Amino acid sequence: MQEQDKEISQAVIGRLPRYLRYLGELKDEGVERISSQELSERMKVTASQIRQDLNHFGGFGQQGYGYNVEFLYAEIARILGLDHSYHYIIIGSGNLGKALGNYLNFERRGFLLKGMFDRNESLIGEEVRGIKIRHIRELPEFIRENKIDIAVLTVPKEEAKAIASVLVESGIKAIWNFAHVDLNVPAGVQVENVHLSDSLMKLSYNISNSANP
Repeated sequence: MQEQDKEISQAVIGRLPRYLRYLGELKDEGVERISSQELSERMKVTASQIRQDLNHFGGFGQQGYGYNVEFLYAEIARILGLDHSYHYIIIGSGNLGKALGNYLNFERRGFLLKGMFDRNESLIGEEVRGIKIRHIRELPEFIRENKIDIAVLTVPKEEAKAIASVLVESGIKAIWNFAHVDLNVPAGVQVENVHLSDSLMKLSYNISNSANP
């Protein structure tokens, strides 16, 4: 059970999806239990780091036994809120928006695509996995009528702030933002900013600063 008297750092939360991914692979391999040391060897992180992270939520391990893989997988999924489904929409139906709309693994995790939007008239009426692309002016009504939880923003940065305001006014509580601009939203609205070029520049740094063989 998660300890309620101390805040969990975003760094710890950010590592949970990776634990879930590795545990999912172990389940698929038929592994029933694993020690923190064995898990650390797979994940290339220290066993102490794994134990510290999991201890924030109760630990889940047993001395001399390790972790029950299926149980730990289910508990981390629950902590991440994956024990129920979410409805999401995509605003911006260009190449990136369509690629995200076609990514079936979101659905396997409980994220259900309910709508796609754009202002480009040439895209209106196209379908992605049976979802018809609608004009962006339909956003407020669609959100209210379909109980949308998450909005995915893949629009040019010049449009992102204005669209984010419409989303917030329409009751959206979470935005996954791929626009190359940081969004300022009211308290209570969660934003995850994804700047793809930042990751590429980090890779560039690591290449440039790696030791020559």
